[in-house]
Amino acid sequence: MATSREAFDASVMAWRSFVLQQNTSADVQRLEPVLRDHYDELVACGLAADEASLIAFKRIGDIDIASRGFVAACCTQQWPSSSAASKNGIAGSGTDLRRVLALAVAAGATIKLPDLLGLFHFEEAPGFFLKNAPIFVLPWLAVCLYLARHSGRAYLWSTAGVFVAAACVVNAYPFQWPGHTVVLTIIHLPIALWWFIGRLHAADRWHSDEGRMDFIRFSGELCIFYVLIALGGWVTIALTFTLFTAIGINPQFLIQHWLVPCGAAGAFIIAAWLAESRRVAVAAVAPVLTHVFTPLFALLLLAFLVTMLVTGQGIDIERQELIAFDVMLVLVLALLLYSMSARDGQAQPNLFDLLQLVLICSALLADLLALGAIAGRINEFGFSPNRVAALGENILLLVNLAWAARLYVAFYRRRQPLQVLAHWQTRYLLVWSGWAAFVVLVFPPVFGFR
Repeated sequence: MATSREAFDASVMAWRSFVLQQNTSADVQRLEPVLRDHYDELVACGLAADEASLIAFKRIGDIDIASRGFVAACCTQQWPSSSAASKNGIAGSGTDLRRVLALAVAAGATIKLPDLLGLFHFEEAPGFFLKNAPIFVLPWLAVCLYLARHSGRAYLWSTAGVFVAAACVVNAYPFQWPGHTVVLTIIHLPIALWWFIGRLHAADRWHSDEGRMDFIRFSGELCIFYVLIALGGWVTIALTFTLFTAIGINPQFLIQHWLVPCGAAGAFIIAAWLAESRRVAVAAVAPVLTHVFTPLFALLLLAFLVTMLVTGQGIDIERQELIAFDVMLVLVLALLLYSMSARDGQAQPNLFDLLQLVLICSALLADLLALGAIAGRINEFGFSPNRVAALGENILLLVNLAWAARLYVAFYRRRQPLQVLAHWQTRYLLVWSGWAAFVVLVFPPVFGFR
């Protein structure tokens, strides 16, 4: 092991020399502890020393241009035995996989625990399960990230304290099901808690743009893997229904009460582990996804705005339509963030950036129209939890999109680097998390838990 450590130290010295030659102002003093932490974590997870070294340097290359050049120049020479592994992502040890599977089973069991103990049944109290779903699942994700990253017990215990406090609040509030405030809580509680998952994921790097962008990248990859697992889950459910029906047995109870809730909870942990351990493989997917969906969303929003202009139709802001409309605008921001996470902070503008700018401006115009419709609805019918929440969220979207558009114009005109926009977007995550916590904590008592 001493030889492996000496080889890694020698690689670090070569990296320092290479980076300083490329950029004398490079912050190697800040990057080196991060590099060594990545290496130690990967070795602790069971990877071979040469694989851990390669992946640690690749991770630093994701956030530093000069380091990326070092990996490209020295990868095949210093770590030839690891090149195949780097193409396929991090395999992860058998012990690591068994540990993650145990956490996934625990998450699924936690979802069913109130039902098994006879405390609550989904048919009788669906609101209880829906509002507690993130509290059932996210603690197991926190444990998974802690074991994978060794973030420090202080981060784990503080996150656990937040989950306990959230559980006490949402279960102490006397919600009326299906009331507006409980639905708002169900929507906003995961957003508020996700900020603390990000803090645990990034640990000491959470206050840096690189740490928060790394968490954004992880979140996007988690969504990709979760969707893929969900597609496989639906195929499994269809096969289960077909096979059991063929022998005269209705598997609806098994599917509805066990496969769907337990599978959805466990799949979230598996997806997080895949996003964390196979990030090298998915890193190549991010640019493809953003380049496909950015023009599609831009065309969709432009068609929507033109149709409104031609037909003179206003926006229907009933609850279901309003949620779908805001989800679309949030997806625009998600595309922007995910595309930035896959790009070099010093990248030069190109045609794709023009499409991004069109998408942001179209979303900004759509948000202004939605705000006008919400204001008119409030003026006509007065305040309600949904209307106030929609007003607040669309104001936050307006500020986010407007400033992002301003910064993107400056980037496209080569007046400032893309890093400035990334800095704004990652800092604004705290605003979104704070608003979500405000809705969860303040809205229910203010509106009488209706």
